[in-house]
Amino acid sequence: MKTSVALCTYNGEKYIKYQLDSILNQTVPIDEIIVCDDGSTDFTISILNSYREQYPSIFKIYTNENNLRSVKNFEKAISLCNNDIIFLSDQDDIWADHKVKVHLDYFKKHQNIKVIATNGYCINDNGEKKEMYSFWDLPVIANSTDKNFSIKGTLSKITNIATGASMSLRKSFLNEIIPIPDSEGLHHDEWIAFIAAQKDSFAMLDEKLFYYRIHKHQQIGGVFFDKNDRSLLFLKRTFGLIQDFKGLSKYIKRLTSSYKKNLLYLQLQPQHHEMIKNNIKEIEKIYAEKVELIKTRYPVRSQILFILDIFKNKRRL
Repeated sequence: MKTSVALCTYNGEKYIKYQLDSILNQTVPIDEIIVCDDGSTDFTISILNSYREQYPSIFKIYTNENNLRSVKNFEKAISLCNNDIIFLSDQDDIWADHKVKVHLDYFKKHQNIKVIATNGYCINDNGEKKEMYSFWDLPVIANSTDKNFSIKGTLSKITNIATGASMSLRKSFLNEIIPIPDSEGLHHDEWIAFIAAQKDSFAMLDEKLFYYRIHKHQQIGGVFFDKNDRSLLFLKRTFGLIQDFKGLSKYIKRLTSSYKKNLLYLQLQPQHHEMIKNNIKEIEKIYAEKVELIKTRYPVRSQILFILDIFKNKRRL
């Protein structure tokens, strides 16, 4: 299987060399790097051109005339890739040197899998590794708590835990995900994971295969949490693994957020209407069950909660 990298850049001069070097130093070499720059005004393009001069057969650089922003820039980069397996890449992370090999080996052994995401390390602005919990730890946390945990159910009905920086997909899957819905609060990686999960073609690997950089200029945050009992409890409650009052209220809130995103998908992406409609019905069913459960277990507290939610427009379908 030949490989492509879809790399999106925008004013990434500070970190881009670390990412490019890690991509180029894989134990299984990458065959193609497609870069779509979204109008950088710093030295990003100059740095990219220097790499293209060194690796002219690998690098293809496209500069957008207009700023496309993250979702449509990644859609463009993915669409321009020519090879069997496409790796998504941010500009500020670092790949473990065996990342490509692990992904390819998994694809070869699991022909039904079209999209892979993985766990990863947290690094700070200076590249120092930090021990943290992350959303990517959820499958392992959940499997030790709830044997009925479903990654498909989580991605489809609760929230996305798959990060694009960790993701690879088969080129043959592009016709299922493009066009990628573009609206405030929607992201390309959650759409890709959502469709793959709905089609039972998604795999989440626990192995940490990249270093996700936390810094003040990043577009998406909120992935990591201090590694303590409080954070662990938060994660379990957020994903419905502990169904006390706080756990149920958080879970119901996640359901309503997912419900609204599914409604947006329904408006913006006609290709999968029936599948999305069915998922919406399933969310409505789970929502009704959880609302009834919290009302039964905590009648007074839940009544106060739902009265307040009327004014705050929370936990309401």
